[in-house]
Amino acid sequence: MNAFDKLMKIQKLNSSILCVGLDSDLKHIPEVIKSDINSVYEFNKNIIEATKDLVCAYKLNFAFYEQYGPPGFEILKKTFDIIPDNIIKIADAKRGDIGNTSTAYAKSCFDYFGADIVTVNPYMGKDSLEPFLEYKNKMVCLLTLTSNPGSANFQRLLFNGKPLYRQIVEQSLLWADKNQLGYIIGATHSSELEEMRTLLPDRVFLIPGIGTQGGNVESTIKANANGPAIINISRSIIFASKEKDFAEKAREKAYKFKLSFM
Repeated sequence: MNAFDKLMKIQKLNSSILCVGLDSDLKHIPEVIKSDINSVYEFNKNIIEATKDLVCAYKLNFAFYEQYGPPGFEILKKTFDIIPDNIIKIADAKRGDIGNTSTAYAKSCFDYFGADIVTVNPYMGKDSLEPFLEYKNKMVCLLTLTSNPGSANFQRLLFNGKPLYRQIVEQSLLWADKNQLGYIIGATHSSELEEMRTLLPDRVFLIPGIGTQGGNVESTIKANANGPAIINISRSIIFASKEKDFAEKAREKAYKFKLSFM
């Protein structure tokens, strides 16, 4: 089963387009379970157990694990391994390079960690994506129009009358179909999200930015117009409580977000 079909299946089963981002920084782990770096794994395990029937995906931002060196990589791998196999696993690694380097990145994300989807920076062009696209049952989500304020520095620059993010989309559409290639568009850009959904009715959008970053649920759902989407929420869910009820509160928040997306 390819990643697109797997996504559609789990979204139907759990009636959810919610993705929980496991941005599990040790500094913010509840004191009740915090001891050392291994506490991050215990925290992740509790969050997954509490929310796995409410989500379609989990997204692991590699930076929060890489900062701890070898123990962090071990926890990253162990977390990928405990995510149920029918749920989409997203490697938020933002890779992007050429030749053998991209081939190595692809092997790491897909073969070693077992991700279904990887986030990729398209700045270096088509050949930087090709090693990822060789994995026919996996998906790449391209950084297109990100949710941070600094996205305006480059992503909106005009070239031949069109912003860079639009150029990325129009060129990359020729590289792979909906089963292999999706786009990251921040919830903080609802008008552009609507524009892109009109242009790309059948492509998966990975949509971050709701919650802590300020994206609005109602405007995001309206702009997406029922297109295939994964809406990621991280800190607003996983750090809903710093007490011993952290998993229970994460579940409550996840449930509310799930319902608000329907």
